[in-house]
Parts: sequence; structure tokens; C-alpha cells
Amino acid sequence: MAVVMVLPDALAQLDELPDKIVARVTRILERLRNWPDVSGAKPLRGELAGRWRLRTGDYRVQFYVERGKPAQGEQPAEPDTVVVEKIGHRDGFYDE
Repeated sequence: MAVVMVLPDALAQLDELPDKIVARVTRILERLRNWPDVSGAKPLRGELAGRWRLRTGDYRVQFYVERGKPAQGEQPAEPDTVVVEKIGHRDGFYDE
């Protein structure tokens, strides 16, 4: 299991989407809690290397993963954190 954190910019982008798409993206965010066992996640390349994307129809969710710490002695393991940084339509999604 992972912790999913949605950055403020991504939350604002989510608020601008139609309700039907918000529901689909919300399901993607719930699926991300199962990282790394998430089907359909694709690593990005070039300047976006180290980031991933999931898609639902014409919409994309871009994120990166901060690795948690493994268990050490009596200290429990810390989960990975999936950081969602961008949500939007595929047109121009990777520009900037």
C-alpha cells in the first residue's frame, strides 16, 4: 500500500473537469494506493523521466513516487508516497 498525495495545482485542475471525468480520475487515485501493483501506469521519458502517467480516456494523471524506508530493526517500514502533480486532457498535457 502507498500513500497518495495530490498537490494543490492538481486539485485545482481536478476541480475544473466535468463531473463524469472527476469520478473516473477519483477511481485512478484510489487505484494508486496499490502502488506498485497498478496496471496501465507508463513511465515517461525525456525531461519527464522519473514520472509516470495513467490515463482514462482522453485524460491523464501524472505522478512520481517517493520511496518509503524499509523496516529497520523494530522500526516499521514506511510506505511509498505517490505524488500526483498534474491532471488534465491529453491535448497539450505534456507541454510546458
